[in-house]
Amino acid sequence: MSPASPERRRQLALRRRLLAWYHGNRRDLPWRHSRDPYAIWISESMLQQTRVETVIPYYQRFLARFPDVQTLADAPLDDVLAEWTGLGYYSRARNLHAAARCLIERHGGEVPDDPEALRALPGVGRYTAGAVASIAFDRPEAVVDGNVTRVLARLYGLRENAKSPAMIRRLWELAGELARGPEPGALNQALMELGATLCTPRAPQCPRCPLRGRCVARRDGDPEALPVKTRRAARTPLAAVAGWIPRRGRVLAVKRPSAGLLGGLWDLPGGELVDGESPPQALQRCLLEGVGLRVDSLEPLGEVQQAFTHRDLTLQVFRCGSPQGRVRLRGFEAHRWLAPRSFLRLPQGRATRAALELATPGGAES
Repeated sequence: MSPASPERRRQLALRRRLLAWYHGNRRDLPWRHSRDPYAIWISESMLQQTRVETVIPYYQRFLARFPDVQTLADAPLDDVLAEWTGLGYYSRARNLHAAARCLIERHGGEVPDDPEALRALPGVGRYTAGAVASIAFDRPEAVVDGNVTRVLARLYGLRENAKSPAMIRRLWELAGELARGPEPGALNQALMELGATLCTPRAPQCPRCPLRGRCVARRDGDPEALPVKTRRAARTPLAAVAGWIPRRGRVLAVKRPSAGLLGGLWDLPGGELVDGESPPQALQRCLLEGVGLRVDSLEPLGEVQQAFTHRDLTLQVFRCGSPQGRVRLRGFEAHRWLAPRSFLRLPQGRATRAALELATPGGAES
């Protein structure tokens, strides 16, 4: 066996430091008590673009409701979305449901250990495949997320734009080299844990870092300058209206199309304002165009605000009086007349839940 190159010796030293630090300092998180590939897949899907503290209760409830691939595959999509309500990025839930059905059809209900087979599943990209393969199956597969990008960019002093193709290739190469060796899953989790707890975007805790003696950015005195990022695009304001339409003790709920923002979730009918419209004018138009109803009166109930990835929503909510006509849907998949309590049980976005609370200040029986 030929001796290791100087670079490989450096990588091995980094691995040892990372693993020793991780085993002594890792947070006690529920998914770290399991080697079940299904549970790891669920956790990694939930953790994408979502804070750990937010994910924990959702993860626990989701696994209690859908403890295995078969249960998830057999469940109606609305039930899956209902368990996801409030977590955001609902395409993740739709993809998990579709992928579970693929696992039943193609893999006998088992999560495969092969990264390529994992990446063939709906919603599973290179990161998720690498995380599941390494953590659940000890496969030497890399992971690169925002935390890993920050750690590697600072450690190696990488000053290219983090989103450039060349930089992305370099990050995956470096992460792949570090993953080679014992405990690849723990090594990957160590990189992510380091980025989440010490090597943070602002005020990194360099004196406590296990890699401080080998970090180029610390040596150069500018860790917060890395990774280099493009300037974020300006956020776009989005003005919208929604109508609470009661009829004989029930209220109209509509289901959004599967594709697009908040796809597959249940909502109050309404839509976006166009130039020059007042909110009441916009709602009258949206109700006629979207559900085929006219209403005699509009009572303002309040305003809801929500921030999406690139847009800031301001939603004005109205109680609608005396609906006239039959429901004819345009731009929605389905509708139901529901008791308010039943509406609250459906999968819905945060803004819709807040709008329902405005409309039912006395509780779900209102």
